[in-house]
Amino acid sequence: MYDLYGSLGNLAVLKNRKSRAINAENPTGEKGKGGMAASNLGPSRKGSPCLKDIPSGATVTLADIEGPGIINHIWITVTNKTTEADCFVLSDLVIRIYWDDEVVPSVESPLGDLFCCGFARECTVNSIPIAVIPNRGMNSYFQMPFRKRARITLENQHANPIPAFFYQIDYCIVDELNDDVAYFHAQWRRERLTTIGKDYVILDNVKGRGHYVGTYLALTTLERYWWGEGEVKFYVDGDLEYPTICGTGTEDYFGGSWSFAKQVNGKTVEQNYNTAYMGYPYYSSHDELIHNDYHNDDCLPMRGFYRWHIQDPICFDEDLKVTIQQIGVGHGGLFERQDDVASVAYWYQSEPHNPFSPLLSKEYRRPR
Repeated sequence: MYDLYGSLGNLAVLKNRKSRAINAENPTGEKGKGGMAASNLGPSRKGSPCLKDIPSGATVTLADIEGPGIINHIWITVTNKTTEADCFVLSDLVIRIYWDDEVVPSVESPLGDLFCCGFARECTVNSIPIAVIPNRGMNSYFQMPFRKRARITLENQHANPIPAFFYQIDYCIVDELNDDVAYFHAQWRRERLTTIGKDYVILDNVKGRGHYVGTYLALTTLERYWWGEGEVKFYVDGDLEYPTICGTGTEDYFGGSWSFAKQVNGKTVEQNYNTAYMGYPYYSSHDELIHNDYHNDDCLPMRGFYRWHIQDPICFDEDLKVTIQQIGVGHGGLFERQDDVASVAYWYQSEPHNPFSPLLSKEYRRPR
């Protein structure tokens, strides 16, 4: 059987697998077929480093791999705008992953959000499974096993062609996978205006056996005062009114405390951070990509967070639902808030999975 999980503890153990990689130089990952394209420097001298001019409206296949195997690493980089007006590439591109000839995806997300870069803006992310460094170098180390087939597609919903899309998918071919190996899933959601007193749903309608491994949250605050008192809830295996696991607040769930705050010249300033399993990598109240003589760059405050349940997975045997409250606190105490919340849920489960709700159109995926 294939040893799925790698670590420093078993790094010296011989691996019973065959290593392969797919990119624009070798789109099939075929053995002995890498780097064959010619450039002005001659044969096999960086002749095809990227996909060029992906048309608006087109869907391209990044990988189509026969199993059994496991994807170990994905690296992607792309521009963040094609014109000054068209600066939402990271939310206009949609990545999908299909396992074993399924017709609905197990992974569906705007490209940036899957790599913890919401708001169509990149930021530095330095964690165990996701790293974004230093200028949209997007990396995933989530292990993605498959038994029959893995297919990864990219849809360009941007208004213009994408001039250059760079990527590499590193995987290995194995003889077989253990029966208890589950499939990777990730789903993006957004509620542009949450409902007073109603929890935002990060994940729902999950049926089967599996374990939840991570949350990315992209929060645009629409009200004043502190926003981070909402509790994250995990409804496991038949929970209805009350969950089995309920946290103590948003900042607590992402490993922080005391409003992430420090004092700078008498003003409270939130502190960003990146750690192996939790982080607050992004804060901005400005539009860094827009330059126009007729308006300023002020935006509503945008905050991005990640939390990886790698050492503490949320295990379920039958079903799972994950929510977060929108609760703030001000001078008058706790209050129910309405904000703009987007998220990506990451989990493993046995197949088949329930189809996802339809993805919002590109106009409603973009930041405020």
